[in-house]
Amino acid sequence: MIQIRCFQFNPIQENTYVLFNEKKQCIIVDAGCYFEEEKNELLNFVLENNLQPTLLLNTHAHFDHVFGISFLKNKFPSVPFVLHQNEKVVLDSFAAVTAKYGIAGDVPPDADYFIDEKSELKLGDEKIKILFTPGHSLGSLSFYFEPENMVVSGDVLFQQSIGRTDIMGGDFSTLVQSIHDKLFTLPDETQVYSGHGAVTTIGEEKDFNPFVGKNA
Repeated sequence: MIQIRCFQFNPIQENTYVLFNEKKQCIIVDAGCYFEEEKNELLNFVLENNLQPTLLLNTHAHFDHVFGISFLKNKFPSVPFVLHQNEKVVLDSFAAVTAKYGIAGDVPPDADYFIDEKSELKLGDEKIKILFTPGHSLGSLSFYFEPENMVVSGDVLFQQSIGRTDIMGGDFSTLVQSIHDKLFTLPDETQVYSGHGAVTTIGEEKDFNPFVGKNA
């Protein structure tokens, strides 16, 4: 059974997730740790729980979701950093975008390899379903853990909100279609772990989300 731990990091209050199983294997999703104390908090959680990272996995590559990748690759150099190929242009823009906003940060490395919906992704013996959910970013992915009834959606779907579409790779109609076609087809009880904010459920968002819910 996979467990999940959320950390809220960096000035943009991004959610970083550590997912781990009973064999102490773990995946770190959207490592956004920025300040030194945040990096130490994440690292200490991994080390103190004797976890073995197997993947540095990203839903997308906007700067607030990749601040910690360089740090973690230095600590765990053999652990692959993976995301969708369409995010390469976003990843490559890190230095220019952070400079624009006056934010310093370690430039993340290139991805070790790219993944898409056809890729096989596992944590231990459990398969993780990859959902291609663009609209907030060009190659946004969501990760569905069926036995646990949970999906890590990045910045696609939030509690009664959706991801921004006025930034690089954003498109409102594409985002809405992604949510309806890929996320709203999941069971209503599925818990949604977003890139920012609180945990919600698919059913709650179908009913109450003002952008994509039944009254939108």
